[in-house]
Amino acid sequence: MTRRARAALAVVVALVLVGAGWAVVAVVLARSSVVVVVEPGLTLREVAAQLSRDEGTPFAQAFLGDATRAAAVSPYRPAGSLEGLIGPGRYVVTPSESPGQFLDALMGGFAREARATGLTPSTTVDGLNAYQVVIAASIVQKEGYYARNMPKVARVILNRLARGGPLQMDSTVLYALGRDGGVVTHAMLETRTPYNTYLNDGLTPTPICAVSDTALTAVLHAPPGPWLYFTVVNQRGDEAFAATFAQQLANERRLATSGVP
Repeated sequence: MTRRARAALAVVVALVLVGAGWAVVAVVLARSSVVVVVEPGLTLREVAAQLSRDEGTPFAQAFLGDATRAAAVSPYRPAGSLEGLIGPGRYVVTPSESPGQFLDALMGGFAREARATGLTPSTTVDGLNAYQVVIAASIVQKEGYYARNMPKVARVILNRLARGGPLQMDSTVLYALGRDGGVVTHAMLETRTPYNTYLNDGLTPTPICAVSDTALTAVLHAPPGPWLYFTVVNQRGDEAFAATFAQQLANERRLATSGVP
């Protein structure tokens, strides 16, 4: 039973217990809605999983199909996927709303976010086109996690792209495996996918998640700096940044003594 169905059943029982007529019940049910929360960092499939619980599997599958078709007409010219081009936020899904209408709302949310940060389909930053900016921002979203880390993480990514070679970002490896967080094993790093930034140079083919305005702004206005490495150094999630591998090793030693599991 979907969440909407459970909620509807509870409403029916409550109204019947207080003596409401069936006409009243019908009106209340027609107005019932569910709220879908799209957090920064969520993937399209994670949003679809919410929809499956709330609206049922057919609704969720239709949503994914609509997203694939919408990618073909996006002004950002995505690589066959609408991943990363949906706006975070709280969305109310009414009983009469179709999967396509819900997707339109998500795309509208991204359009508003893009306008607020100054991103347009013609934007270029440090040699990146607008779609590549969104890809980079999605990696910043996952790797920085907290807003305070994101600007310098963006600079690391831009510096590595300018240097050439692999980005070596764990979040991209996990994305291809359908995972979010956790330990990245040697076997995972050796898994050949287009999203493995240890085995492939440059950015991933598509974004890896929905992005916050903070992550977008971090890429659009990354602070100057020589950093090429970063690592978490304490239980608060603070990240330390380094310009040399020797400095990175020193930061990793800080991590080893911080108590972070």
